[in-house]
Amino acid sequence: MIRLPLLDHWPAERFPDPAEALSEPSGLLAFGGDLSMQRLRAAYAQGIFPWFNEGEPILWWSPDPRCVFTTAALCRPNRSLRRLLARCDWRVTVDRDFVGVMRACAAPRDGQPGTWISAEMVDAYAALHAGGHAHSVEVWHGDRLVGGIYGVMSGRLFSGESMFSRESGGSKVALLALARLLHDWQCPLLDAQVSNPHLLSLGAQEIPRTTFLAALHTLAAQPLDPSLWRNVSPMAARDLA
Repeated sequence: MIRLPLLDHWPAERFPDPAEALSEPSGLLAFGGDLSMQRLRAAYAQGIFPWFNEGEPILWWSPDPRCVFTTAALCRPNRSLRRLLARCDWRVTVDRDFVGVMRACAAPRDGQPGTWISAEMVDAYAALHAGGHAHSVEVWHGDRLVGGIYGVMSGRLFSGESMFSRESGGSKVALLALARLLHDWQCPLLDAQVSNPHLLSLGAQEIPRTTFLAALHTLAAQPLDPSLWRNVSPMAARDLA
């Protein structure tokens, strides 16, 4: 039997200490509550995020170890990505189609019969986006969205939620563009939450949760000028090479 705190009657900003999370399944911390903007912002500022399937209660996680990218390393494309950038005519935008990126990330994929990005999640993160706390990077081939990534900003730390490709390399270009922006804005870490072979192949690394939370504590206390996101001009993908 698993015993977890139920958040239904807890203040929106309060969560259990991540040190109390289960080791199996790794990082499961609490359930219940809601996906209000106040609760989501408080969760991310404490290194906690929701992740659950449709029909399940809201589940809150803080895994150990934590999967992260350093933006300094991520913003240097490898040889194969440079070749792709040199020959493609894609455009990259920021916050042009946040909901479109979320819906593309939620689309069925090979080997994945369902998605955790439910309509409830789309509505909740769209509200975060409207409030200036969640952002997306889009990759376009003409008028077609071919790649993208979205996530949540806590001070100077970006928590990536999901990314997608409709053409080969689309998500890699979005990730590279995001890393370049974050690095330029002195945001050293991109949180990838839970590792998988694909993320590790892109240069992500696993660090202890205590190390991640210490970095988050420092970075979340450093506000980022919201006008930076609004003032990003569309760019040619080849310029990222």
